[in-house]
Amino acid sequence: MVSYGTKIRPPAAAGLFYAGDPRRLRSTVSELLGAVEPSAGVLPKALIAPHAGYVYSGAVAAQAFATLREGGHSIKRVVLMGPAHFVPLRGIAAPTVEAFATPLGRVPVDRDALSAIADLVMEADAPHAPEHSLEVELPFLQALLPSFTVVPLVIGQARPQDVAAVLRRLWGGPDTLIVISSDLSHYHNYDTARRLDAATAAAIERGEWEALGPNEACGCLAVAGLIVETNRRRLALQRLALCNSGDTAGGRDRVVGYGAWMVEEKAAAA
Repeated sequence: MVSYGTKIRPPAAAGLFYAGDPRRLRSTVSELLGAVEPSAGVLPKALIAPHAGYVYSGAVAAQAFATLREGGHSIKRVVLMGPAHFVPLRGIAAPTVEAFATPLGRVPVDRDALSAIADLVMEADAPHAPEHSLEVELPFLQALLPSFTVVPLVIGQARPQDVAAVLRRLWGGPDTLIVISSDLSHYHNYDTARRLDAATAAAIERGEWEALGPNEACGCLAVAGLIVETNRRRLALQRLALCNSGDTAGGRDRVVGYGAWMVEEKAAAA
C-alpha cells in the first residue's frame, strides 16, 4: 500500500492527453476496450502501444491492452518503458518516487525491481515529471489489472543493447508484463506515413531492430531493445493494429503513426 505522505509523481497529461475526471476517464477507457473484438485468450508477455492523446491513438492502444482482459489478474508487475520527449537524458532514468498517480488512483513503484537494475540505470525525476509516454498507458492498465506495481523507465540516449539488458534482468515469469510505449512516424502526409509505417511494422515483425531510428518511431530505442531481447529468446512480435491519426481524429496533411504489437511467450527461454 502507498501511505499518506509518500512521494508521488502526479499526472502531467490528465486533461490533455486523456480526461482528467475519473468517471469520464474510466468510461472512455471502457468504451475503447469494449470496441475491441475478444481475443483468443492468449496472455502476452510484452506489448507495444502508442502514447498520443486518446482521441488519436486510444483505439490502437486498446487493441494492445485488450489482450489482458482474460488473464490480467495474474499480472502483478509491469515494466513500463518509453522515450524521454522533453528532458535531455543520457541513458535510462528511473524515478525516486514511490508511486505514479493518475485520475484513477496511484500505482506503486516497484522499488525492489529498480534496486535490482541500479547498475544499469540512473535515478532522475526530472525526465519523468513532464513525460506522457509512460503515463498515458497507466489508465488502461489500471482498468484491467486488479493490483500491480510499475517499473517506470524513460529512455534517453542509450543503446538498444542497454535496454535489452534491463529487460533481461526484469523479464520474470507470467506475473511480469513488459509494456513498450512508442508512436511511429511523425508529421508526414497520410500516404507517406502509411508507406513508412508499413515498412517499420515489417521490420519489427522480422526482428530487424537495426532498421529502427527516430524517423521510424519516437520510442525506437525501447522498441529496438525489446526486439534484441525477443530475438535472443526466439520470440516474435505479432501485429495487432496499424494506422495513423488521419484514420482516427485528425487531418491527413500531417499525421502521426500508431501501431500495436504483442509478444507471446510460449515456452521458457534460456
